[in-house]
Amino acid sequence: MAGAAMGVMALARAEREDLRNLLGGLTPEQWQAPSLCTGWSVHDVVAHMLSYEELGPRQLVERFVRGRLRIDGVNAVGLLEYARRSPAELLQLLDAYLTPAGLTAGMGGAIALTDGMIHQQDIRRPLGLPRSIPAERLVPALRTALFAPTLLGVLRVRDVRLVATDIDWTFGRGPEVTGPGEAILMTVAGRRGVLGELSGPGQERLARRLGG
Repeated sequence: MAGAAMGVMALARAEREDLRNLLGGLTPEQWQAPSLCTGWSVHDVVAHMLSYEELGPRQLVERFVRGRLRIDGVNAVGLLEYARRSPAELLQLLDAYLTPAGLTAGMGGAIALTDGMIHQQDIRRPLGLPRSIPAERLVPALRTALFAPTLLGVLRVRDVRLVATDIDWTFGRGPEVTGPGEAILMTVAGRRGVLGELSGPGQERLARRLGG
């Protein structure tokens, strides 16, 4: 079990290294561009992602109290604090926490891996900067997105069978929904605009459920 946890943490660091390479090449205009997260710019997404790294247990509890124990509220509190930081300051923070710490280090790094992968795609997709995600990272991220308490993607994709066309991964029962693993991950995470990249008899069911 310890070896598996270390393996996931290494994958989470690799994902953050990819993110660092991406962010280091963005223009000021791209930092301010909209992301897939409604109302959030690229800058906002990065600030949100890093807003938990410096928190100790007491500070984390305080933030949850300020956010009234609601995930959206807690995230809003963190964003309000970290959105003031410049892109250069956020990059310095990312450099300091390429290996996740604090809350994101939970589940052996699976939180950081999954959250980081989804949010990196939230940035890349609107900017037209696609990439190929290694299957060794994508498979554990899919599993975590399905069952992590903050996402519970399994509720969004209930009663369908998900089949990735580019990696060896399937999940669920029911009419099939097929497509690239990354597109499935983003759909599991609730990104409605990705539904058009999926196909199969179960696609319409997902579209109705997600409002896409």
